[in-house]
Parts: sequence; C-alpha cells; structure tokens
Amino acid sequence: MNRTIKIEKESCIKCGKCAQVCPSGIMVKDRSSKEINLIHPEHCIGCGHCVDVCPSDSVIHSDFPAEHVHPIDYSQMPSPEQVMLLIKSRRSNRTITSKPVPQELLEQIVEAARYAPTATNSRQISFTLITEPEKLLQISNYTIGVFNSLAKLLLNPVVKLLLKPFMQDTYKYVPMFESLKQEHAEGKDPILRKATALLIIHTPKSNRFGCEDANLAYQNASLMAQSLGVSQVYMGFVLTAIKQDSKNMFNSITGVDGKVQAIMALGMPAFKYPKYVDRL
Repeated sequence: MNRTIKIEKESCIKCGKCAQVCPSGIMVKDRSSKEINLIHPEHCIGCGHCVDVCPSDSVIHSDFPAEHVHPIDYSQMPSPEQVMLLIKSRRSNRTITSKPVPQELLEQIVEAARYAPTATNSRQISFTLITEPEKLLQISNYTIGVFNSLAKLLLNPVVKLLLKPFMQDTYKYVPMFESLKQEHAEGKDPILRKATALLIIHTPKSNRFGCEDANLAYQNASLMAQSLGVSQVYMGFVLTAIKQDSKNMFNSITGVDGKVQAIMALGMPAFKYPKYVDRL
C-alpha cells in the first residue's frame, strides 16, 4: 500500500495528542523541540486516530483526505440516560410481520456495523444481506435439514449407546430438533421467525480475531436496528447448523466467501415492547 503521512510543521501546535493516541507508536514528540516526528511510518495501521484527534488539521494522511474527515458536534450526542434506555429496551422481538424492512434502514444497520472496531484495524470483515424470500426459505430448510440429520445420527442405536453417557447435554436437544422440524412443516418458521432479511457477518478464515470483530459489529448493528424500530434476532440455530455442516452448504446457498461469524435476522415488528424488566 502506497500510504503517505506527514505533519504540517507550520500549523502544528505541538500538543502531542497524535503521539499519545497512535497505537503503532509511529508519532513521537521530541522532548526538547516538542515537534512531532515520524518513526517507521510503514507500521501505520490506518486507524485514523491521529487525524481525528488533531485540533489544527496538521496531520496529513493519504488514507483520510479532507472530504473524509468530519467534525463531531458533541451537543448532538445522546445522553447517558438515553443510551442506557436504548440498551435496556433492546429485545429479540420475534413478532415479525410480512412487511419488508425498507432498504434505507437496512443500509443504516450495515453502516453501523461497519463502524465497529476491529483488531489491529484490519477491517477484514464483510457483510452480506439476504432479502430474497426463496433464499430465506432455503436457509430455513437447510437448518432444519442439518438438525434432522444430526438427530438421526444421535438416535442411531450404536451411536447412542457409545455417546449418550458422555454427551448428556447434547442429547437434551434431540426432542427440540423434532419440535423444530414439526413447526417448520406447519409453516411456522421456527428458524428465521419469518424475518424478511438476514445480515450475515463473515471474515476470512485466516482472520485470528474474526469472531471477536464480527460480534462487535453485530452489537453495533443490533443497537442501530433497535433505534430504527426494526426487530433483530440472533440466529443461533443457523450458526449451530453451520458448525455441524462439513460440506459448507450454507456458503453455497448464500454466496458468502469466508467464515460466517454471526447472523442477524431482521424484520418489521407487529408491536413494540412498552416495558423492560431488570436483568438480575
């Protein structure tokens, strides 16, 4: 990457804030002259901290031209009480209607997810939105199919004899698999809860912190969805099916390239919760 960084000496006020926030330590404040010097700029991870913190716009960074830098109006920030209310009111609202989530709301949810931090600012995280009804049905069918195959394997007399003494917790789920299969056959959609969109968060398989990065992004998206009045439900069943699927069929269905780390079902709710309870 042909990245360039420089400090405009004429406008720099030598406050040293850029040196304090740089995670790579490439900006160093000289003790005598107070000037900011660059050391090993090739180690820059492109996080933008130095640009954002500079009060005099003296950090010139090729990754962040002026049109990509925006002032923050802190008077527009929500109060701590408002943020806490948003957090406390967030629910996995499964009362989803057939009304599709407007595209502009989906875009805002993805944008919020994109702004989540990632380890070493790698930004090795991607988002795939699925809104086609036939593909959503495929994902439900896929999940039920994986669970059905798993239940058959676990109930095989020989397998059951060998495994059940050591996998008591796993065998507790077998009746649930049968219940899900029955509900699915009745058209109740116990997997996606009739969601009209799925947000799939995925990373390269080589990303050591893919799971952590993805779930930070998920939290951003979840809170944005809550603020927009959009139902969001964590797709634990689908993720469980993916982990049991050695043939990687989910990626074939969705076109996802990489490792699926988190999935959020989205839809417009039939109603909102008027209260929240204390979490003990």
